[in-house]
Amino acid sequence: MLTGNKGEWSEIYTLLKVIADKRLFAGDSDLNKIENLIFPIIKVLRDESNGTFEFSYDNDLVIVKNDNEEVRISVNEFKKQAHFLLTKLKEKTRATFSIPEIESFINSFNSHSLKARSTVKSDIRIVIHDQRTGTNPELGFSIKSQLGGASTLLNAGKTTNFIYKISNLNLTQNQISEINSIDTRSKIKDRIEKLKKLKGKLQFSKPESSVFENNLVLIDSALPNIISEILLLFFTSNYSKTSDLVSEISTKNPLGYNLENHHPFYTYKIKRFLTDIALGMMPSKVWTGELDATGGYLVVKSDGEILCYHIYNRNEFEDYLFTNTKLETASSTRHEFGTVYGEKGQLYFKLNLQIRFT
Repeated sequence: MLTGNKGEWSEIYTLLKVIADKRLFAGDSDLNKIENLIFPIIKVLRDESNGTFEFSYDNDLVIVKNDNEEVRISVNEFKKQAHFLLTKLKEKTRATFSIPEIESFINSFNSHSLKARSTVKSDIRIVIHDQRTGTNPELGFSIKSQLGGASTLLNAGKTTNFIYKISNLNLTQNQISEINSIDTRSKIKDRIEKLKKLKGKLQFSKPESSVFENNLVLIDSALPNIISEILLLFFTSNYSKTSDLVSEISTKNPLGYNLENHHPFYTYKIKRFLTDIALGMMPSKVWTGELDATGGYLVVKSDGEILCYHIYNRNEFEDYLFTNTKLETASSTRHEFGTVYGEKGQLYFKLNLQIRFT
């Protein structure tokens, strides 16, 4: 029997729902449909361990092909099954569960898997008709579901640590131990506050990982500095939304850009950064700028509506990422940050970058 969590079952829901809708709705930065940006679907492709499934249309029938087998099922049946699955997903409270009725439906066309094959980059591929250009591009998507918990855009690791020098301050071993033993709910913030009270100042030194540093420089040479400022603001204020943090940093203008003509330096660069993460940039791997096969997201909203964001409509995609992400504090013990330490007579402090969807 197939069991999975809400995120995994959302993959099947997305498959059934987009086939039933026969069209993709593009979304804006606030997760609303863009009424004049609708793409008719020509076919849907999903790679599973037992081959690729192709779903196309013959009027009100869906033609499902896998290898040489062909099954015909009414569009209405896909609608009914998608609605049933959504109802079940809203009811479920356990971490993982089975839904025998849906399993039996997907088995009817020889599909036996909740998730797409792990070796492929896209959860689902869709051939659309673009009325603006008259072309039929195949677009790959990752599925992001709001039916379960919010997913991460950038996972924390030691590779996402940023190192800061502590200047203006000499501390005894006892003082260091005292600061590092602060164990409140907001311990990182409180430790930085303690350093500030002692007249210490955090000055960005470098990202801990040279691979991540160079990935950032490849996207934009100012990114390591900009992100270091955003991180420090996050850990010393009540701001956590990406858009709020960038707005504050833009006002402070720590990099001293010429703002007399209102160029959106910080916003533009952070949007590029978020988009490259979404399209495959990882902190631990050398990024060449070659976009992943996915190229976009299908977002399953909490009401079951599905919106598409794709590099194909770059502005909407960037705005969505910028407006719907936030920084959060990961485990400081697991990722080894948030403590005062010394190296060659210099004191340092690390902060960690993790980005999650709101």
